[in-house]
Amino acid sequence: MDLSSAFRELAASTGLGALTAGNVVMILVGAVLLYLAIVKGFEPLLLLCIGFGAIVANLPLTGIMKEGGLLHFFYQGVEREIFPPLIFLGVGAMTDFGPLLANPSTLLLGAAAQLGVFIALMGAQILGFSINEAASIGIIGGADGPTAIYTTMKLAPHLLGPIAVAAYSYMSLVPLIQPPIMKLLTTPKERATVMEQLRPVSKTEKIVFPIVVSIVVSLLLPPVAPLIGMLMLGNLFRESGVVERLSKTVQNELINIVTIFLALSVGATMSAESFLTLRTIEIILMGLVAFAGGTAGGVLLGKLMYHLSGGKVNPLIGSAGVSAVPMAARVSQVVAREANPGNFILMHAMGPNVAGVIGTAVAAGVMISLLS
Repeated sequence: MDLSSAFRELAASTGLGALTAGNVVMILVGAVLLYLAIVKGFEPLLLLCIGFGAIVANLPLTGIMKEGGLLHFFYQGVEREIFPPLIFLGVGAMTDFGPLLANPSTLLLGAAAQLGVFIALMGAQILGFSINEAASIGIIGGADGPTAIYTTMKLAPHLLGPIAVAAYSYMSLVPLIQPPIMKLLTTPKERATVMEQLRPVSKTEKIVFPIVVSIVVSLLLPPVAPLIGMLMLGNLFRESGVVERLSKTVQNELINIVTIFLALSVGATMSAESFLTLRTIEIILMGLVAFAGGTAGGVLLGKLMYHLSGGKVNPLIGSAGVSAVPMAARVSQVVAREANPGNFILMHAMGPNVAGVIGTAVAAGVMISLLS
């Protein structure tokens, strides 16, 4: 064998010879996600792993996502719907439902913020997506990555990559997307509204709440029981005060480990063949419509509550009805302070914010019940 033949054979055995233009584009997409995570700080816990997963999944001949490959094993936790409920377990342990219990009317704001889900569902159908695909795309509007993944795996698993990336990307862009919509739909006077202090919530209320919600929602919407059940179990860990070790574990070690596996698995689904399509662009655009519609729905109901209450409700808390916890509530606070530097509505915004988590899960449950 001459030297040139040896070099050709060596090149053929490496991934360089099998690298396609599509692979290169997706590697660059992964690099952009890494840039957003590392340089811009947009949802780094998620986008860093998703971006890296996209890069390694598009390196030819690694077999990393084929049966027996490392990320293929990780992906089983997504495919078998294990990771999203475990994420909810950790989220529940980190969530204080006190603001919602102190002002139950904010549950309506969490429901109103699901408007974007149904706007995007109808829009996706107009674009030619099937009803199952459209429902999965619509859930992006809830700004809840685990719920979007869970719903997609039930209804349209072939769209997991673009839907998951869109959901997590828009979650990370909450501080950029929401403020213009909030300011467009409210007046300076409304944004400056100071709300009364919330009433104290008893420990008994906080313990009973997750038990009752688990029973009621699971009876009405059985398909969503894994999400709601784990969310409320995590919250019961937190509020019971008798399992501090378990509460700390699911808030830290468990949710961190599952986040790594989940995000890498999602990134690894972003192969050039499945991602570089017109449908992906349409999904990302409809995801933006869903998210904007959810923000608008919450703010508009907030405006109605402002007028019905005689100016006692700041409509900005409605934008927190999307379930990007606690980022959406913080954005409400930032915009309110721009109108009134002495204003503090963060705890009021946390009510619709945590209600949005439940609301998105319920919306997903309705769709799964009707369509699966």
